[in-house]
Amino acid sequence: VKEAKDVEKIAYTHDKFYLLAKHFWPGPLTMVLPRKPIVPDVTTGGLTTVAVRSPQNKIALDLIEQSQTPIAAPSANRSGRPSPTEAKHVLEDLSGQIAGVIDGGHTGIGLESTVLDLSGEIPEILRPGGVTLEMLQKVLPQTRQAVIKPGTKVKSPGLKYRHYAPKAPLYLVIGDVEAQVREILKIIAEKGPLVGVLTTDENIDLFPVEHKISLGSRDNLEEIAANLYGALRYFDKTDVDIILAETISGNGLAVAINDRILRAAGGQRIFAGK
Repeated sequence: VKEAKDVEKIAYTHDKFYLLAKHFWPGPLTMVLPRKPIVPDVTTGGLTTVAVRSPQNKIALDLIEQSQTPIAAPSANRSGRPSPTEAKHVLEDLSGQIAGVIDGGHTGIGLESTVLDLSGEIPEILRPGGVTLEMLQKVLPQTRQAVIKPGTKVKSPGLKYRHYAPKAPLYLVIGDVEAQVREILKIIAEKGPLVGVLTTDENIDLFPVEHKISLGSRDNLEEIAANLYGALRYFDKTDVDIILAETISGNGLAVAINDRILRAAGGQRIFAGK
């Protein structure tokens, strides 16, 4: 949607929604609300809720305004593939299957939006993103991270494991930074040169493999987030048998970064030193 008042056409709104929209829209916050009958089932997968967002991109906002209606659309990638962060990624996945691409430039944050469920009494983060838990709690202190149990029907497709995945098996290496490095070096020694490493500026020179890529400095989480999906797509152009990814320590955006790596890994983790 272009702005908060447009949501009234498709969902039942309330004060919490408008307060959050005032602080974070347009921007990377998707809010889940009870849907109105005008929203077709095909748009929501049969759910009684609908997810709404106002994008922080002038071209997207102009398109919505000229359409004179809210726009429903899936992400511009094949299901299960890493999300696109620039137009060429869309063409890599969908060339020949779409009429064209409106190129709005490289995405700002690089990760999908935060998904916040406002359909219950307590706001719950279903998917972490650019608007962090800490930022939301400054506006609505009761906001919490949702605990999604296996088998629960999800309210957003981006909540499924084995999502945003590269072709080679990916593992998130858990532990303090030094332990992660030791574990990755041990696996490289065991498996040989066809190991890919998703690392950081601080550690990239430590790994004796051809296919390694730094997401950026551990001191710049915005840079790491912006580079993540492009890095996963890089490995798809190599012959690596396995990809090892460092865990990014910290709160805020680090939580969203680790969440996306773990989803790309299908939940596969290696605990350093164990």
